This record gives sequence, structure tokens and C-alpha cells, in this order.
Amino acid sequence: QVQVVESGGGLVQPGGSLRLSCAASGSFFSISTMGWYRQGPGKQRELVATITSGGITNYADSVKGRFTVSRDNAKNTMLLQMDSLKPEDTAVYYCNCNAATRLFGARTYWGQGAQVTVSS
Repeated sequence: QVQVVESGGGLVQPGGSLRLSCAASGSFFSISTMGWYRQGPGKQRELVATITSGGITNYADSVKGRFTVSRDNAKNTMLLQMDSLKPEDTAVYYCNCNAATRLFGARTYWGQGAQVTVSS
């Protein structure tokens, strides 16, 4: 199986920064795309950023220029650097990864989520 764990959430003032980490572990052959999604209060889950194993990134328009996603393929980890945070960035942030295992083939696995609150 594959376990995905996020860390690094918390409370920050508007204009501040936070960094989220995601680590994948378990019995998998490879991880292709990894991504960050978020779900704000009363909202649907939405894409924040994705990154392929080759380092190609994609961002939601709402976070372009403020958030940066990166990954370490050797360690199966991914980071989300969030700068110039706004109150509307408040949400539970979820990490996911597309991992290939012997038992299930390629599947998407989700973490449990990390709360990010932007408030003065």
C-alpha cells in the first residue's frame, strides 16, 4: 500500500508564508504526478498545483506567482512554498500522488490533509 502524509500547516497572518510538505511511502514502483489540492469552508476541493516526475508544474490561476511546488524524486517528497498568503487561501490542503504498485497498478492516493488558516 501507499501512505501519503502532509505536514507544515498552521496559522499565519495575511502576507505571510508557510511551507507544506508531503511524503509518500510504501510498496510502489514509481510515482508520476504529485499534486496539491485544497478545500475551503463551504467550497469544493480544487486544484492548487501539480508537478510531474520530470518537474513540469501547473498552477491554479489564483496562486500563480505566490506558490511554488517542488519535489525530490529520490525521497518521494513534495513541497509547497506559499508566499503572500491571503485570507481566501484558508483551507485544508491535501497532497496526492499517482503511484504504481504491483497489486493495484497505477492509482491516486491522498493524504489526510493539513489545515492552513490565514487570518489577522
